[in-house]
Amino acid sequence: MTNIAICGANGKMGKNIYSCIADREDCTVVGGIDLNTQQYADFPIVDSPAKLPVKPDVIIDFSNPASLDGLLDYCLSTGTAIVVASTGYSDEQIAKIKASAEQIPVFFTFNMSLGINLLVELCKKAASILGDQFDIEIVEKHHNQKIDAPSGTAIMLANAINETLDNSKHYVYDRHSRRQKREKSEIGMHAVRGGTIVGEHDVIFAGHDEVITLSHSAGSKMVFAEGAVNAAVFLAGKPAGLYDMSLMV
Repeated sequence: MTNIAICGANGKMGKNIYSCIADREDCTVVGGIDLNTQQYADFPIVDSPAKLPVKPDVIIDFSNPASLDGLLDYCLSTGTAIVVASTGYSDEQIAKIKASAEQIPVFFTFNMSLGINLLVELCKKAASILGDQFDIEIVEKHHNQKIDAPSGTAIMLANAINETLDNSKHYVYDRHSRRQKREKSEIGMHAVRGGTIVGEHDVIFAGHDEVITLSHSAGSKMVFAEGAVNAAVFLAGKPAGLYDMSLMV
């Protein structure tokens, strides 16, 4: 049995994670962390990890980047594994996450969906075959409350493609001020925000007289909750290191 604490327990994703865990027999929630400490289930919710009544095996963080330092300090001091599932981290914060993995087990990915991580592998395969013969554009769509753009998932897709192509590409985020032809070395990134779109990603490989589009659409946030819980169960008992969805695809 994996004992899990949820950071961001009173948020939409936190409650989705609790709902997912409640239907499983291999894990349980022993505590929550949230500035809003209103309790809605049979586990306590505290406003900082130091106040957790018991040490969890794994913390799932679906809060916001502002919580990162406190969570990492707690995990490093107690040897607790962590699933980092929030988005919008700065390069400095990502460096801290990776440095922490030298001492504790850390599961970090820009998207917890198994389908998205399969999409990453498909994009890498496409890039290795198509090479520089096809232009690459990424279009991501999310709800109107999402703050960061482009999405972390779009960046993850672009990075995977670029690494496959020996980092020969650069990213272009906005074309309205660019009065010039598209360069072969570009990966275009485009963000759409509207309504309640959970998350859609299209990776377009546009060649001469043919177009290949690889797509993923999330119907609800439960796909991310399920992925995060699977990651937590996977991570429990692992040695220190940086883990991601590539190990589970």
